[in-house]
Amino acid sequence: MNAPAPTAIKPAPADFDVQGLCFDKSLIERLAGNGPRYTSYPTADHFHAGFDEAAYRAEVARQFPAGQQGPLSLYVHIPFCNTICYYCGCNKIITKNKAHAEVYLDYLDKELALQAPLFAGRAKVEQLHFGGGTPTFLSDAQLGRLMGQLRAHFDFAPKDEGEYSIEIDPRKVQPATVAHLGKLGFNRMSLGVQDFDPAVQRAVNRIQSEAETLAVIAAARAHGFKSISIDLIYGLPLQTVQGFSATLDKVIAARPDRLSIYNYAHMPQLFKTQRQINEADLPALDTKLDILSLAISKLAAAGYVYVGMDHFALPDDELAIAQRAGTLHRNFQGYSTRDDIDLLALGVSGISKLGASYSQNVRGTEEYYALLDAGKLPLFRGIALNEDDRLRRSLIQQLMCDFALDFAQLEAHWGIRFKDYFAAEQPKLAALANDGLLSLDEQRLQVLPRGRLLIRNIAMIFDRRLQQGQPLQRYSKTI
Repeated sequence: MNAPAPTAIKPAPADFDVQGLCFDKSLIERLAGNGPRYTSYPTADHFHAGFDEAAYRAEVARQFPAGQQGPLSLYVHIPFCNTICYYCGCNKIITKNKAHAEVYLDYLDKELALQAPLFAGRAKVEQLHFGGGTPTFLSDAQLGRLMGQLRAHFDFAPKDEGEYSIEIDPRKVQPATVAHLGKLGFNRMSLGVQDFDPAVQRAVNRIQSEAETLAVIAAARAHGFKSISIDLIYGLPLQTVQGFSATLDKVIAARPDRLSIYNYAHMPQLFKTQRQINEADLPALDTKLDILSLAISKLAAAGYVYVGMDHFALPDDELAIAQRAGTLHRNFQGYSTRDDIDLLALGVSGISKLGASYSQNVRGTEEYYALLDAGKLPLFRGIALNEDDRLRRSLIQQLMCDFALDFAQLEAHWGIRFKDYFAAEQPKLAALANDGLLSLDEQRLQVLPRGRLLIRNIAMIFDRRLQQGQPLQRYSKTI
């Protein structure tokens, strides 16, 4: 039986501000728990070995048929880092030997030689992202070699039309490298900062001065980068409200186009490097929420708007504009202004999204090298989405980006009646509506300002696989 829409919550007006935000500490303390980040649906823990190379090739052929050219996003994983940051949960290799990267590039070229023919004449690269690890572990010559490899195998959109981004560790990059990246075609960058407090930096083994960070930002602007993003983390050891306030002041003064403020997920059972962190030094939940509240208020006062899930942007930034226009999307790299285009991931652990499928490469370099030496794609798991998966993926994507669902649009596209198809979800939605997280009427679900920070909780209601008993401990806190 369908639960009635709550009468205490009025529907949101048509001109509702999608970027409005309300911080309700008591509500967050009561509702926040563990849950997926929904960079994919189904989430990666549902991928399986049954999705093999033959299934992958068949999906690429369906999605990129001969005689047509579609847009493509490329992700390249560079796993190397010079030093270890204790909080990090990325797939990484700690080394100072650049020769290791040279071998890795040899095998990336082998993977490209296997992948590129599947897309030849059928794809144009409109997005590129180098992640890691630390992509700028590569020397300038190695970065040039990798870009040359990619351009030899794929057709790229012009620099002024594409989004070509790279993650930067400011401690390892000089202005000359930033200039080199601009010449290679990069026009966006993301800088890891996390916190400028010296005590926090020592506790996580990442010593990084404000001066070297600002030098990279200045070089990026001088060499025509269209967007600069800074990553911060709250919940790190020894963090205080006062200390993070000082970091925020420095970051806001630098005026990045975008900011990401992530909740530190302390999961030492999954990430060995986190065992170096003294748990007694971690701030209590109350302090973490005070830090987040401070960040929201300071960023709002400085003119930044909340885009969604940890992300803030200036009002004239492409992300903020796309969200207001209803054209924002989300993928494994975060929020994107592009249409929901297919993603091909290269390198160890990379996850591709092609059509109604996900596929992931092996995580270790030894296995990666062995499979490529055998002439095989280095896949180890994936999943083919059924119709229900595709519907729920689309719905969760809309919630994450638009904070709203238009029932008529969903029903017309998927051939369903929303309240019938999601009958089991209606009581849970009504409960969140009564808590003021969302409004419901016959036409629309609208996430309200109190619910924006808890969007993962709302999305989880529509996660059918999660409802089938998936344990939540493997996921990070929703806030």
